[in-house]
Amino acid sequence: MNKYSRRDVIQTAAAIAAAPIVISTLASGTALAQQATAVFAPQHTPKPLPYAAGALQGLSERMIQSHWENNYGGSVRALNLVKQRLAEAMAVSDFPAIIYNDMKREHLIRTGSVVLHELYFENLGGSGPASAAVREKLSGTFGSYDAWEAEYRRIGAGLGGGSGWVMLALNRHSGLLENYWLADHAHSTPHATPILVMDMYEHSYQMDYGAAAARYIDAFFANINWDIVSRRLESAVA
Repeated sequence: MNKYSRRDVIQTAAAIAAAPIVISTLASGTALAQQATAVFAPQHTPKPLPYAAGALQGLSERMIQSHWENNYGGSVRALNLVKQRLAEAMAVSDFPAIIYNDMKREHLIRTGSVVLHELYFENLGGSGPASAAVREKLSGTFGSYDAWEAEYRRIGAGLGGGSGWVMLALNRHSGLLENYWLADHAHSTPHATPILVMDMYEHSYQMDYGAAAARYIDAFFANINWDIVSRRLESAVA
């Protein structure tokens, strides 16, 4: 019989949330806790933008800086905090699994946000058309580069006014380059390598374009760093 009442579970979760972060003390009791400390050590730091925040066409310095500092930076800070809380929880042998899984859900969400934002910022900062090699690879799957772009833009337009991501990825299971709709940070296609990522959360464009998501998509395409896209694609194929 579970010795924890609902009240006990709630009080335990509240205590973990409010407790000071002293990983070394909590983890000293068991080998399991020591292992958890290594796995969940907060080690993430925000990656700097690979260009000046005001260097993009049609995406203002104010918006890019806010996006990087508040949305992406907030997820980095949250991910580190969640990892610390997970380590603390693993130091308690009978910590309620249901509460632990709530924290693991947050771990998944924050990890996805950090990774996708880093891919997004990295694949901006360029200008000009895609290279002939990239166009050829996209044409091999979609029939033409224009067909690929039309679908990518359509997925983004469908996410306008809401939240989510558009991701071109190489599906290593099927061997196909495909465009994917991602509802949030926590759900992505399995066994696929991201090639080009577009953030469609409103924080990505509202400051500059209000609800005009289509204008933001135009600005996104004007700033794609095709060298990064090509590098990712070559690496994925290799």
